[in-house]
Amino acid sequence: MPAPEVEGVLSAAEVQRTVDAIAEWQLPSGMIPWFPGGHADPWNHVEAAMALALGDRIIEAERAYEWLVGRQRPDGSWHQYYLADRVEQDKLDANVIAYVSVGVWHHWLLTKDSGFVEDMWPVVERAVEFVLELQTDRGEILWARHADGTPWSFALLTGSSSICHSLRCAIALAHHLGHERPGWDQAVTRLADVIRTEPDAFAPKHRWAMDWYYPVLTGVVTGDEGSARLAARRAAFVIEGRGVRCVSDRPWVTVAETCECLLAHLAIGDRTTAETLFGWVQQYREADGRYWTGTVYPEEVHFPGGERSTYTAASVVLAADGVSGSSPASAMFVHHESLLPPLPDLAADRD
Repeated sequence: MPAPEVEGVLSAAEVQRTVDAIAEWQLPSGMIPWFPGGHADPWNHVEAAMALALGDRIIEAERAYEWLVGRQRPDGSWHQYYLADRVEQDKLDANVIAYVSVGVWHHWLLTKDSGFVEDMWPVVERAVEFVLELQTDRGEILWARHADGTPWSFALLTGSSSICHSLRCAIALAHHLGHERPGWDQAVTRLADVIRTEPDAFAPKHRWAMDWYYPVLTGVVTGDEGSARLAARRAAFVIEGRGVRCVSDRPWVTVAETCECLLAHLAIGDRTTAETLFGWVQQYREADGRYWTGTVYPEEVHFPGGERSTYTAASVVLAADGVSGSSPASAMFVHHESLLPPLPDLAADRD
């Protein structure tokens, strides 16, 4: 399968170079660190694995999943950060843990490898059950547990939105394998409802761009409501000609946030904005196919510390696939209903 191509902006050969750059930094263990000598976290590790698969680096992608399998704790979780030889941060982040289901569903859509799905199903199931133990009676999912099992006291909108998408992918996997998980169906319905109707359920993170676009990116807030949400804070987060700030009060443009934001625009049918943002991203590309993680304006200094990260490169590859519609998985973040189980609208039912 050829790499995605965005005509007139980024060729398939250029996208393939970015995929190959990710593979170059993968360790023999399968771990994909942010950069050589750096740490890995399971969420960004899975995103990098998805990018590898889009560039037909299937062996490398499956090595990445094998690394995850080997480090899953008996309770279904993973720690927050890993170095090549040890755990760096032992927190158990629910969003990070849930994301494995997105990668497995994405890999199935690309490869139709039933053996891979069957092997990964117990891993996904344990991860989902760990995450759902953190769901409150109201419906939101607490951010994390300490390594000793003590839950954190609050939920995050970005994390819960991402978990909603992960749960839909997990349910899709269950359906594919012929399993019924009615508890998961109920959990994702309650989670989507609280995201849509209870903003006070989440710790205030209004400075952060991800809290702005993630409910749209993940298919929870859709249609006119999604369009209104993205329009409402565009001026706070978008630097024209540059990209999306990671926080509203600092001139810090990040490629990953820009790529995710453009996928959110695709999800509401705003292709013009999505293509514009994708074009802006290319100013941060280097000749070897890697992308700068972030840039400060007006100084045009790269941060942090001149970093070019694998997860940033992966976000570009996934965005290229979303814009081009190249692969069988390209609709995962764009036309959610076409590849994922529907989300019931409890608010509409109450009306």
